[in-house]
Amino acid sequence: MKDNEPQEDSRPQEELFFLGDVGIKDKRLHSYKQDFWVEEAYIQGRGDDAHYFGITLSKRKLSMFLAVLFLGVFALFVRSAFLQVIKVDEYLNMAENNRIRVYYLQAPRGIVYDRNEIPLVRNIANFSLFITPVDFPHDEDKKTEMKNLLEQYFHNEKVLATFDKVLSLTPQRKEYYQPHAVVDSIEYDNAVRLRLASTDMAGVSIGITHQREYLLASDHNEDYWHNSLSHLLGYVGKVNQDEYTNLEANGYLFNDVIGKSGVEKAYEDLLRGVYGRKQIEVDSMGKEKKIIAQDDIVKGQNIILSIDHNMQSKLEELIRSKLVEKNLTKGVGLVQDPRNGEVLAMVSLPSYNNNVFAQGISSEQYQVLLEDENKPLFNRAISGEYPSGSTFKPAVAAAALQEGIITASTTFLSTGGIRIYEWFFPDWRAGGHGVTNVKKALADSVNTFFYIIGGGYNEFEGLGNKKIKKYGELFGFNNRTGIDLPGEREGFLPDEDWKRLVKDESWYIGDTYHMAIGQGDVLVTPLQILNFTSAIANGGTLYRPRMVHAMVNAETGEQIEVVPEIIRTNFIDQKNIEIVRQGMRQSVTDGSSRSLSGLPVSAAAKTGTAQWGGEDDIPHAWFTSFAPYENPELVITILIEEGEEGSTVAAPIARDFYRWYYSEYKK
Repeated sequence: MKDNEPQEDSRPQEELFFLGDVGIKDKRLHSYKQDFWVEEAYIQGRGDDAHYFGITLSKRKLSMFLAVLFLGVFALFVRSAFLQVIKVDEYLNMAENNRIRVYYLQAPRGIVYDRNEIPLVRNIANFSLFITPVDFPHDEDKKTEMKNLLEQYFHNEKVLATFDKVLSLTPQRKEYYQPHAVVDSIEYDNAVRLRLASTDMAGVSIGITHQREYLLASDHNEDYWHNSLSHLLGYVGKVNQDEYTNLEANGYLFNDVIGKSGVEKAYEDLLRGVYGRKQIEVDSMGKEKKIIAQDDIVKGQNIILSIDHNMQSKLEELIRSKLVEKNLTKGVGLVQDPRNGEVLAMVSLPSYNNNVFAQGISSEQYQVLLEDENKPLFNRAISGEYPSGSTFKPAVAAAALQEGIITASTTFLSTGGIRIYEWFFPDWRAGGHGVTNVKKALADSVNTFFYIIGGGYNEFEGLGNKKIKKYGELFGFNNRTGIDLPGEREGFLPDEDWKRLVKDESWYIGDTYHMAIGQGDVLVTPLQILNFTSAIANGGTLYRPRMVHAMVNAETGEQIEVVPEIIRTNFIDQKNIEIVRQGMRQSVTDGSSRSLSGLPVSAAAKTGTAQWGGEDDIPHAWFTSFAPYENPELVITILIEEGEEGSTVAAPIARDFYRWYYSEYKK
């Protein structure tokens, strides 16, 4: 073997690495193998003492690695920019809301008084349990624990439903950071126990809120005969989803209280006041640490109603007694001042206890009221639509006088009715009333006279359908009166076009005859009869009826009286109105309203017996009146459903009220 010939390497072939006296030579790799998991690399060096090892990486793989690395870094950069620049306000606000909160302070609702400043409602402080969604743990164990606690104390499905509703709020909504009352009207002992039990519960607190209490409501929840003020005052309750959607922009909260019916609803904006706000710092449990800033509340305005509580109570008592006497269940009574349109009393029986609603009525209780066949939630005074019967006749008489088709001396012979071909239209008295002028026709409620002036007979041309409807509307029929209560209906006066369109029938002379005596398809509300009677009583001025006499600033005591609003006046000449008034006066002195003749003051009136439904249905009893005749102060309208005769059932109620008022109350 030659000296300079390389010696054969005696190391084993499976040895991958050999470290000897290694020296690093400034040379490139000349060759490598790619079929090993760890590749060997050999560089010629200084004989056997120079050996190198490494891992090979192709240019393609290196490029791919760098591209992936670049994309990852770029994605992190974009996400960071999105969170720190674009979404900075949102996340800053969320972070701040975890420490700083703005809570709303409930303003005391305005108090409602009668015209003599007797309080009819008040606000009472009560304990409530609040849940703040952002602080409340959202794991199922905590929810179950809280539900068990609520069930233990309250046994009310509405409480659990409210709890679930509050916890359904999401962080994207501002309500998520507000406390919401889940339970109201907590008794003191329970409030103390809950306060102790919730000390370590994040997002749970006990606070004080105001609850509405209606002072003169009956204590008996099922006694529907002593709560007539409920239909007037109405009640408050929690906002539903539709109400909240519509009112959120006006400052209403997610679980707020709002007027649901009656005066509470009609004057919601005034009674509600303006809620205050306080900015507070909270700890990790959501408990208040300190107040940073606060805006004061503005109390709701107080309201003085036109209603006289004593008159309301007396009228309710008289109607209730008559219903019991006749074994009936439904009646209406109204009293109005014809000089300005103020409603002094409004009774609709049966009624309901509005405190049950203010305290949170259960679904079972509510269902009982809905299914009651007497409909105690229904305010018949403004929403009930009935055939008017003969109480509509003064409007027809005034129209005929105004149109000049009759005068005070025009007479017709009543022989018991009118026959038109095979149809017979009767008087209520067999054999008729004899020779009759307009005053006698009103006093004795002579149908024949009104058949003739309404639809004509033989050579005499009557008013006809269109003019009867025209003057009926001038007196306020076929339209809402505009009283400041929700739920009023407009009644109905038919015409030829309506009958053709709806019934696909022609208009016949009989339709006009029925309309002229307040029958057929004529529908009115008791309030419309009251207001129309006031226009007759005061000489021809139709006022807009109203429930509120004045508003009072709760802070300063300043009182602003509501100015009477005239709908229209002088639409009937004074002389013609006076003839109608005389006819109604004659009804008391020598007609169907003689039961009022013994009163301490003079009165004028009109009776009505309104047929409805089929022949077997008992007629409604109507009575409308005013007194004193010379200078009217009161107008009274009574309706007893299925009471038969207005003169024998409805009239005595008005008579007894007048006697009480002028003999006892006014003195």
